[in-house]
Amino acid sequence: MSHKTLQEVADERQFSLRVHPSRPGARLARELAAWWLGRRDLPRPATEAAVQIVAELAANAALHGRVPGRDALLKLHLADGGRTLRVEVTDTRGDRIPSTHPQPPAGDAESGRGLLIVDGLACRWGVTAGPPPRKTVWAELDFAPEPGEPCSGGLGGPSKERTEGKDPSKPRPSPRSGQAHPLG
Repeated sequence: MSHKTLQEVADERQFSLRVHPSRPGARLARELAAWWLGRRDLPRPATEAAVQIVAELAANAALHGRVPGRDALLKLHLADGGRTLRVEVTDTRGDRIPSTHPQPPAGDAESGRGLLIVDGLACRWGVTAGPPPRKTVWAELDFAPEPGEPCSGGLGGPSKERTEGKDPSKPRPSPRSGQAHPLG
């Protein structure tokens, strides 16, 4: 297999983009993620959920992770033979780690719902610290869960795995619920 062919294969499974941590940067991240995901053969509800997750995580990086002169990094990666999409947004405010158990804001608050939306859409999500001064907020969607291990997230499903500060590349436990994933 030639180097060019390997690069084309790699490009089909992953996408990364440095963006300015601002509202226009968050919008660009959302639009380019929608473009990249639209070129994959993924179920439409899953693509819409993934784009919403990108929008929320990129907006949070712009609002809470901004450091003048430093960019945020968006990564999308299809894993497990295209059955899982991982979304990662890295910013340079490792000193501001969000809670993996978000609480609803006051009813009249104009913000504070982003991670609640991520929590409702993602099968798993969490925060990984470092290397200093960075942090990465990540979320995963399972498009075709293994039999007997369905994702319990997505569109408001009950419990999901939340991981704070753990290495996301290491094996993780299965979600706790036995309900089928609505996006699969």
